[in-house]
Amino acid sequence: MKYLMMILKSIQTYHNSQSEEDKEICELLYQEICKHLPEAEHKIWHAHPVWFLDGNPIVGYSKLKAGLQLLFWSGVSFEEERLVQGKSGKFKDASVTYTSIKQINTKDLKRWLKKSIDIQWDYQNIVKRKGVLERLK
Repeated sequence: MKYLMMILKSIQTYHNSQSEEDKEICELLYQEICKHLPEAEHKIWHAHPVWFLDGNPIVGYSKLKAGLQLLFWSGVSFEEERLVQGKSGKFKDASVTYTSIKQINTKDLKRWLKKSIDIQWDYQNIVKRKGVLERLK
């Protein structure tokens, strides 16, 4: 739980705005992401917590009607069965949605976070490239 003690005030405010069940999910995701991406910068971005490596968004989570969505910007390239491709299909994002903390498999999460370091598409420069994504790693 040491990661929760260092939580940014803006992210703690986000967590506190969730239902008790969703807050538990947020706190576990926060703890695991910080543990496995210690070099990543994290902040509230577009109204929800997001982690970045060298300015490139890697992973984040947000509350949707269906539950709490954990999104990996380059997740399609992870080739993981449990990660579902984003609706647009033109980006490389993939996600999983949780409605209970019991659904979170921390072994899967650890593997996905490792892949998020090793497999990256350049979202940081997508506007400059007029919507074209290039593989970084």
